[in-house]
Amino acid sequence: MNQTNRNYDTIPVRKGEQLDQKELLQFLNQHFELANEPLEINQFGAGHSNLTYELKVGDWEAVLRRPPHGPVAPKAHDMGREYSILKDLYPVFPLAPKPYVFSENPAIVGSPFYIMERRRGFVYDTSFPKEVEVTKELCKGLSESMVDTLVQLHSIDYKKTKLVEITQPDGFMERQVHGWIGRYVRARTDDVPGVEELTTWLATNIPTSQEPTIIHYDYKLNNAMFSFEDPTKMVGLFDWEMTTVGDPLADVGAAMSYWIEKDDPELLSKGPGKEPVTVNEGFYTRQQFVEEYAKKSGRDLSDIHFYTTFAYFKLAVICQQIYYRYKQGQTQDPRFRDLHVFVKSLITYAQATRKGW
Repeated sequence: MNQTNRNYDTIPVRKGEQLDQKELLQFLNQHFELANEPLEINQFGAGHSNLTYELKVGDWEAVLRRPPHGPVAPKAHDMGREYSILKDLYPVFPLAPKPYVFSENPAIVGSPFYIMERRRGFVYDTSFPKEVEVTKELCKGLSESMVDTLVQLHSIDYKKTKLVEITQPDGFMERQVHGWIGRYVRARTDDVPGVEELTTWLATNIPTSQEPTIIHYDYKLNNAMFSFEDPTKMVGLFDWEMTTVGDPLADVGAAMSYWIEKDDPELLSKGPGKEPVTVNEGFYTRQQFVEEYAKKSGRDLSDIHFYTTFAYFKLAVICQQIYYRYKQGQTQDPRFRDLHVFVKSLITYAQATRKGW
């Protein structure tokens, strides 16, 4: 099979999320040398936030990112910022995709957007592609790759990049904790038992931050892409919207909130969908992931339970914001209908995690 024709990671564009092909093709012709052929558009079906599309004109292909439809939270879904981050990051961290062009003209696709390179490889989410032989060695290799890449990202000297101009590492965790508590309050819909106790604990137990690094802050297996030739070798890392400079343990905690183990409660492991492939035998446990990261990075992770607790709360807030948009009729995506159940589960799990692993 021709690798460029492996489109298992895309779906036809969802109803209500179509792009204006005429306007977009006119824009593309202004910035790229394209064949005189039709524009083909498919959509990347994973993810619950920004909308991501595959664009093809003849042999040329790229990826377009734009915010979700409807009102969005202040400072969220900033395509210009994400484009700038990729522009600064790509030269020092080639796993980040190369950005091509940014536009804030809403007349083209209805919002600001940017276009970046299209990479090819395996993306592992809730199942493995049929071409991949699933073994304990494969799962262990993927775990190692995820740890090693996070250590590599955190080793980059951000002061040698332009990220130093658009980030503010001092007071990072304080801003994060209080900021996400405020977002939850603004997006609240249902009464969730224990949330006040949890937010009070978070606000009064913020650890002393470690030396700041570049953090991805949405680091999870289905945001990574792996080689067709070596299915454990990472060839791309995506979704840099939340990237900043801050406490690296916040990045590890966020990664652990997505890293599901086979013995996790069903409401956590399946969440709003199917359980991820990390439940397969051979994948690291969260404890093993943290221990390997500590060993390879040299960082002290004795406070990791705080960062993981906060990460579960932050994930609950993100889901709550999406559910709020659904309740307000700002999106009709049926995937969001029961997200409030997952929010309650995450709050409950965060409460348990704050007492330690």
